[in-house]
Amino acid sequence: MFRGYTREIPEYYNFGFHCVDRTAAETPQQVALVTLDDELDELFKHTFGELSEQSGKFAGALSSLGVVKGDRVMILTERIPRWYFAVLGIIKIGAVLVPTPNLSVPEDMVYMVNKAGPKMVICDLANRYKIDDVRDRLKGVEHFVLLDGNTPGWLEYHELMVSAEFLSCDDVKPTKRADPLLIFFTSGTTGMPKMVLHDHSYALAQGTTARHVHGAGPGDTIWAITDNGLAKFFYGNIFGQWLEGATVFQHNPSGRFDPERVLEILEEHTIDIFCGIPTIYRIMLDKGVEGYDLSSVRHYVSAGEPLSQTLLSRWERYTGRWIHEFYGQSETVALIANQPGCPIKPGSMGKPTPGHHMDVVDDKGDPLPCGTHGNLALLVGVKRPPGLFQGYWKDPETTAKVFRKGLYFTQDMAYKDEDGHFWFVSRADDVIKASGYRVGPFEVERVLEKHPAVSESCVVGTPDHVRGTVVTAYVVLNQGYEPGEGLKSELQAHVKENLALYKYPRKVFFVCELPRTESGKLRRAQLRDR
Repeated sequence: MFRGYTREIPEYYNFGFHCVDRTAAETPQQVALVTLDDELDELFKHTFGELSEQSGKFAGALSSLGVVKGDRVMILTERIPRWYFAVLGIIKIGAVLVPTPNLSVPEDMVYMVNKAGPKMVICDLANRYKIDDVRDRLKGVEHFVLLDGNTPGWLEYHELMVSAEFLSCDDVKPTKRADPLLIFFTSGTTGMPKMVLHDHSYALAQGTTARHVHGAGPGDTIWAITDNGLAKFFYGNIFGQWLEGATVFQHNPSGRFDPERVLEILEEHTIDIFCGIPTIYRIMLDKGVEGYDLSSVRHYVSAGEPLSQTLLSRWERYTGRWIHEFYGQSETVALIANQPGCPIKPGSMGKPTPGHHMDVVDDKGDPLPCGTHGNLALLVGVKRPPGLFQGYWKDPETTAKVFRKGLYFTQDMAYKDEDGHFWFVSRADDVIKASGYRVGPFEVERVLEKHPAVSESCVVGTPDHVRGTVVTAYVVLNQGYEPGEGLKSELQAHVKENLALYKYPRKVFFVCELPRTESGKLRRAQLRDR
């Protein structure tokens, strides 16, 4: 399959018209989106016919306000159906979508709005204050639209839609595959977020993720838990899933993650595919996953950061199914995965997905032998892989840094084994250089989390007046274990027994929780700066 794989992207493509409207024309009553709202105690279902109609009218509303192809439109709402109507309308008209995480605060909005320069900001009542509190500092925004209320200073969604003209593909300028589609803000684990620019081929390329990672197909229902302002949301909640004919499930638009409620939903509703970051699985295990009947779930998927072997084994023991880890970035689609039906090596990211030629290379771009740590890179070649970002918008220097020698350098470190499985080591910026040695933090974390006392850990390099930099571990303990010098020495001895001596943590700190980004990634820089 991998060797014979090709994906042809047409010169002109628009997901709103060529997927949603086309499906609506063929099967208008097919359910595309299911929203479970605990607050209203209701289950809302939206068909492709409804998505087509509502998004076409919203495209007309945008046009009436002077939004044209190429204009940027920022959206910040909770997980509500109208988010989809608005997003599809933005895509149809050829404007550039700028999704924004719900965990953003007013100061984040000042940075992102002034950096991206949107013509319009779309919001909901729950997030409105994040705009209103700093509106006088936002530059260049011509329109502020509220999706679920009527407030002075905001255009109201319902009023716009009442008078809006429905726009079809014949009413707008066509979008080419290379035209800008959306801009993601990166997580910013080591610095200020960068703007990742994708073109319209990205939507079609996410079909690879849905098919070869999620294993989604017609009749399947997929639930991928994540913030709708993050790139990970677009991996599992819109593009590839609808291309493959699956139904997207979402829950609790306004609430925080509730592990017991999630387990209840998985037991009560037919969810074929479930996707979440490792932290979500870890919390559900702590809440007693063995007490729930999850037999309807066929496939579990995870991404965002590496899964520990301990977590994998516990989940398989209680549910009878493995969690399939995959690797992707805001800059790409899924590049590496433990694909459905393929053998899993616990702790491995898996093998490259079809259409992506991955390797581990040195700083010059030359391939490294199996087992050697190096730069994880994607071959770009003459025919650029669809779904690979165009570059960091307004940042040509960083773009040139990652695109060189015919490769895209992911800025992640990894190694490849003899069977072709890839193993994550760390972000390139997170490699610890201690006493003349290079230490990948994840390999130390993997060993620490095999100890029964350790729930999770984060390993960083911190300053030391004797050695310059030393390996330092921040550890969250499982219930029943108390921090102390004895346990610290025990954990250090545990690492020494399983890794080279220079890799053991000379400093161990016990903490209640680890700092994370909106997408669930560890904020290593924050721990290094403590």
